[in-house]
Amino acid sequence: MTASPDEILKQLQQRQFAPVYFLQGEEPYYIDLLADLLEKHVLPEHEKGFNQVVMYGKDTDVAGILGQAKRFPMMAERSVVIVKEAQAVADLEAEKSWPFLEAYLRNPLQSTVLVFCYKHKTLDARKKLGKLLAGDKKDPAPAGTVLMTSKKLYDNQVAPWLSNYVRSKNQQITPQATAMLAEYIGGELGRLTNEVDKMLINLLPGHSIDEDLVQRMVGISKEYNIFELQSALVRRDVLKANRILLYFEANPKNNPLIPNLTLLFNYFSRLLALHQNPNPSEADWLKMGLRFPIQRKDYQTGLKVFDFHRTRDIVHLIRRADAQSKGIDSGSMTDGEILRELIWLIIHPVPLHAVVGQ
Repeated sequence: MTASPDEILKQLQQRQFAPVYFLQGEEPYYIDLLADLLEKHVLPEHEKGFNQVVMYGKDTDVAGILGQAKRFPMMAERSVVIVKEAQAVADLEAEKSWPFLEAYLRNPLQSTVLVFCYKHKTLDARKKLGKLLAGDKKDPAPAGTVLMTSKKLYDNQVAPWLSNYVRSKNQQITPQATAMLAEYIGGELGRLTNEVDKMLINLLPGHSIDEDLVQRMVGISKEYNIFELQSALVRRDVLKANRILLYFEANPKNNPLIPNLTLLFNYFSRLLALHQNPNPSEADWLKMGLRFPIQRKDYQTGLKVFDFHRTRDIVHLIRRADAQSKGIDSGSMTDGEILRELIWLIIHPVPLHAVVGQ
């Protein structure tokens, strides 16, 4: 049976446990969340010593996993076997292990809750295990097995997800704070929830998570951050852009080059898309992940400041800076010097061919 994370969460809250869970996907947040809930709440504390086993993929094999799964619980209703980093089980999809694994999955021990945590990827749907768990009309998936696939969020899904997460904690977050977190952290749900949870602990009663709290708690300088640099570029405020660059160079650990290049690339690539669609609908804005009017303001201004050809050239320049950060055609340039050159080239309309020699 295929289930979403929310469906499994509801079942666990009702203490409805399946014999086998296969949790897979590129986004580890839900895999860790569900595995943690199963580890903590299936068995009472006094039963865990004899009836709960946590295994790690690189240290075990299919025979070892099935050996634990087939054990009957001792003075308890259930036993729990959790296989963390299951993608590292060397023979999980091996032909020699398949008859034994298939036999168990088709007829699992009902008193065991067996959990596979298969992180950062999914099973090969062309191989036998992937086909069995996915199932089809001719050969349905085993009734006792729950398959959950956790996908990474698209950029336009991060802000709504974040708002819903804060709301689930019975708290509020302002559009400005949501936009800042979505842009700065992106779709790394584990990091995103850690930062939000940290802010919720420090949130005063009756207050919402706002831009000031995000800046204080996430380590974003109020005046000297990538968002202010982006705004300075759009406003052609050369003095402020240079002040921010000096701050970045003086505080490199808090302002690493690659995330800053990523955010600049996101801005100018969206701006390039807007040049091709200068009158976007609400759906178009949402598709680009720009949910709030405050996010759209710099783009509307940017359309007037950077024409289509200039925007296209800037996207190439950012890609060039990314290559330089990896040591390609950068000589002895530091990260600070790479960013400084990029910003100078964005502010001064130097033809692209004069920079890259084309």
